[in-house]
Amino acid sequence: MKKNIVINSIVMILVLSISITMLSLYNLRTSGIKSAIYNAESISEVIKSGLTSHMINGNMNEVNTFIQSVSNMKNVEKLWLVRNELLNKQTNKESYNIPRDKIDEKVIETGELQYEIDESITKTLVRVSIPYNAIPDKGIDCLKCHKVQQGTTLGAVSLVLDISTLKEIGIESLYIIAGLILLAIIFFIIFSRKVLNPYLSLFTIFKKNMHQASTGKFKKINPPSGLSFEMLTITEDYNHLMTTFEETSGDIDKKLQGFIGYKTTNKDRNPLNESKEIINNLSNLYQFKKQVELDDTKEEIYSRLAQIFTNKFEITSFTFIEVNMLTQKMQKVHSTGDSFHCEKTIREQPDLCRAARTKNDVMSIDYHNSCPYFDNKEKFYYCINVDIAKNLYLIINFVCTTSDELEKLKEKTVFIKSYLTEAAPALEVKLLMNALKESAFRDGLTGLYNRKFLEENSKKLIPQALRENISIGVLMLDMDHFKAVNDEYGHDIGDKVLKELARVLNETVRESDIIIRYGGEEFIVLLVGVKTEEDALAVANKIGQNVRQNEIDVYAGNKLKKTISIGLSMFPSDSKSFDSVLKNADIALYEAKDSGRDKVIRFNEEHVSSVDLF
Repeated sequence: MKKNIVINSIVMILVLSISITMLSLYNLRTSGIKSAIYNAESISEVIKSGLTSHMINGNMNEVNTFIQSVSNMKNVEKLWLVRNELLNKQTNKESYNIPRDKIDEKVIETGELQYEIDESITKTLVRVSIPYNAIPDKGIDCLKCHKVQQGTTLGAVSLVLDISTLKEIGIESLYIIAGLILLAIIFFIIFSRKVLNPYLSLFTIFKKNMHQASTGKFKKINPPSGLSFEMLTITEDYNHLMTTFEETSGDIDKKLQGFIGYKTTNKDRNPLNESKEIINNLSNLYQFKKQVELDDTKEEIYSRLAQIFTNKFEITSFTFIEVNMLTQKMQKVHSTGDSFHCEKTIREQPDLCRAARTKNDVMSIDYHNSCPYFDNKEKFYYCINVDIAKNLYLIINFVCTTSDELEKLKEKTVFIKSYLTEAAPALEVKLLMNALKESAFRDGLTGLYNRKFLEENSKKLIPQALRENISIGVLMLDMDHFKAVNDEYGHDIGDKVLKELARVLNETVRESDIIIRYGGEEFIVLLVGVKTEEDALAVANKIGQNVRQNEIDVYAGNKLKKTISIGLSMFPSDSKSFDSVLKNADIALYEAKDSGRDKVIRFNEEHVSSVDLF
């Protein structure tokens, strides 16, 4: 900075000095030319007066001597007279004092003064021609002697004047100015060293410290000597400001890091930028928290989390997995990109998930594998465990393509976990609400859906089946001679028999099918999406067979086997009214029990007549 100021100042001095010098030389040259013309006019007047005197006195033979004496004047290089052609004719002297060049000719023609500059490096000549016009002047009337009209140019006085002396003066001035410029530059350099140097040094320190302050490093200034009292005061104020900034930013940084649980020992970090980023994340986190509290379902919360991971943290591959350690069940609730390469193992045995089992983060580690079930050796993983309810964990499985991507992900995990922490209570509330709702729709003994669920679910299921042209096989089941079990073995064994029936049903039908305990020993199975009536009958027969083959421990090693009767009706082929289809299945069940039990009966219209007759 100091060097730039000195150089710029010297350049300004040089430019200003050269400009002044050039202006002075131009003015000197212009003045010289004007002075030369003025002298030429004065000499011309002397010559005119002398010629008039010689003419009046009749001694024109001495004119040349007179002209020669005038031409010997200082700075007069040449001097000659020019006569108009009319005068030469009047005196019969056609070649007497004729014009020598174009300037003479132009002066005779126009009657106006003409001049020309002949300039070289060392010499400057001014060629001037002054007209002699026939105008009465100072008592002298040229028209008395010359037969011409008034105003006619009788002749001209031509001179060549040397004004090189003025150029020499200009060159001397140039030397003097150059010397003064040199002295000014030397003085300025000395002045800058003595006076400006402390201020320039202080400016350099200011610039360096301000740059460091922008990176979060606040340093005080040790002022150089030679500063004025005002500058020392400014420096003290700056040091006080830096101290305040350092203490305030450090306090904010520590509190923010403590608030989010983020600690760093990186000495090169910028606490200002980190604090700004933390505050921005906290603001976004607050908005996120407000939104998830308003979400209706946990699926909406998972979707919102996925948007945060994708849009804010720029993560491309991740999966959300719910792991229930009590029931040993795993459910993949959301997936983005290519991830969850341990799904096969974890789905069969959720307790093998290291993140769920240890409740700690699990990630790819150099030279050994922390998770033996991640079966893609070309990629890297990072798993986070979030406790969202008792024995229920949310595992977030991130997958990275490179180790650098994994390292960047690690730096983001503190903020990612903040979002997960805020989402966890909302997820727990949704799970509790679902559990509460589920308990209202579940049978307390068998864990199957109850009649209330059938009533509520059918309001959505039936319109959907009609829109999508889906068939539903409705099976109405009843345990044969169930009252005898209660009478002979007691209600505890009766309850056990019902539970075993529920288990067999769960194991026999598909997950998409719906099993309902309709009341007492009566059950309903909705075969959603069954293709044909034959397929529905096959499922019903398989259920009957599995129940028939199932042995139930009663007591003291005794085994009990039971049978069931099943009635089948098809929706919407039998009726587009679901209530009518349920009634049809009940009629078919009655026919199965009435005709000997332990069988499957497909409903037809004849069954209605038999029931009515009965």
